[in-house]
Amino acid sequence: MSNETIITVVGNLTSDPELRFTQNGLGVVNFTIASTPRTFDKASNEWKDGEALFLRCSAWREFAEHIAGSLTKGTRVIAQGRLGQRAYETKEGEKRRSIELEVDSIGPDLRYATVQVTRAPQSGGNSSPRGAQGQPQQGEPWAQSAPQGEPWSGGASDASTPF
Repeated sequence: MSNETIITVVGNLTSDPELRFTQNGLGVVNFTIASTPRTFDKASNEWKDGEALFLRCSAWREFAEHIAGSLTKGTRVIAQGRLGQRAYETKEGEKRRSIELEVDSIGPDLRYATVQVTRAPQSGGNSSPRGAQGQPQQGEPWAQSAPQGEPWSGGASDASTPF
């Protein structure tokens, strides 16, 4: 979609992500990111917080489960996604609109934290091109080892290195 508004938001989660499942079993996670701009006030020689932006966010399927299992309230995150509007009606019958972010990518801000990355298994099989024994799986052309004797394979070669 060429006319979608893609944005990147840096901020803190205001609560733990809420994971729910549709009747069809699809996971959906909802959470809010609070992004507060900071500016330096030369007069007082200190940093001042501006007005916080609270942005509702959502993600779907396995991605939703990864977010719910990895991020918690207060985590500083960097999120990128598609900005959209949603129309709704209040209990009193008032028509309103909200702006929401459908997240495509999110992760902790490593300026303020360290993480241990664990590759999540993909549905339908092993997420790695190598099986449990470290061998390339069948049908994965990018997982094949280079032929022995080729300069890029690390094996023996009669050819001289071109550089």
